[in-house]
Amino acid sequence: MPEHESGDSIPHLSGYREAELDQAFAAISREVEASSAALATPEAVEAFRLQWLGRKQGRLKAISDAWLKSAPVEAKKLIGQRFNTLKAEIEQRLEHAEASTGSSALDSEAIDITLPGTRRKLGAEHPLIRTQNELIAIFARMGYSVGIGPEVETDYYNFESLNFPPGHPARDTQDTLVVSGQERKPLRDRLLMRTHTSPVQIHTMEEQPPPIRIVIPGKVHRNDAADATHSPIFHQLEGLCVDTNITFADLKGTLDHAMKELFGSSVRTRFFPSFFPFTEPSADVQISCPFCGGSGCRKCKYSGWIELLGCGMVDPSVFGFVQQKQPAYDPKKISGFAFGMGIDRIAMMKYGIGDVSLMYSGDLRFLEQFA
Repeated sequence: MPEHESGDSIPHLSGYREAELDQAFAAISREVEASSAALATPEAVEAFRLQWLGRKQGRLKAISDAWLKSAPVEAKKLIGQRFNTLKAEIEQRLEHAEASTGSSALDSEAIDITLPGTRRKLGAEHPLIRTQNELIAIFARMGYSVGIGPEVETDYYNFESLNFPPGHPARDTQDTLVVSGQERKPLRDRLLMRTHTSPVQIHTMEEQPPPIRIVIPGKVHRNDAADATHSPIFHQLEGLCVDTNITFADLKGTLDHAMKELFGSSVRTRFFPSFFPFTEPSADVQISCPFCGGSGCRKCKYSGWIELLGCGMVDPSVFGFVQQKQPAYDPKKISGFAFGMGIDRIAMMKYGIGDVSLMYSGDLRFLEQFA
């Protein structure tokens, strides 16, 4: 038979008729009244609370176990009503005693609000993430949305659909990390770590018709030896704009505005002919050095200009690959431009970081400088 902590036993019920239940609960009520008569100190109030309301050995729990749980179904309601009345009486007496003695069950957990709180250290954006978010915000204000895609790609999406046919010499400029065990698959189906975020451009065009304006930030992988300016893992942000009557002038205006937003309104841009398999014509973009204003300094190698990104008009052959799934990309009716830049390099320029490996080291001494 259950007992509470002082050893008092719970009497047996003589029956389950209302008169017998009233008699049994009246006896318990007298016990409550007697034990609450001398609650003059906070310690006595706490002892009373544990005696009657303790979760494990409280007398009220013992009554529930002895009377309510073992009662026949037809008597449970009668016992439950009287049990709730008894519990309310105990809680009322406890509340009155706490008010009289100035004690509370929460006293041990009380917080002194006059003490200074514990200040939690706030995290800070990593310089890479901060730069990426800044770039995304610039293009978002120009109406661009964000595209994402997998880091493990097929050869088709990473190379072939972007006009890198098998054996194309431009493939050699991107030292690719390939997934092992792919030799038996056709070349276009073999898996590799994406070397640029350009595959997302193809996925996006296949999934939706023009017009499209997206920027694609993300991590890319190449088999580069790590040094102060190279890492086998780095971040790119590429952009794609496709619509009717898109011209190279639109491309120049877009990038000139973006660079002024990023480095200041005094920055100038200039374009030089270049080559990329997926754009024609293609260009490299330089900006006037934001550190010396174009007069020449160590950071721009005293030329006054810094080469920052590549761009060009989307090659019609790329639209030809997309047309296999999305006929709306007819190169005779639509045109577009694409661009790409290294987020790591821009972050190093903006924050004066001399070694790219610092951004991947996880060293708090380095990261705390940006808090």
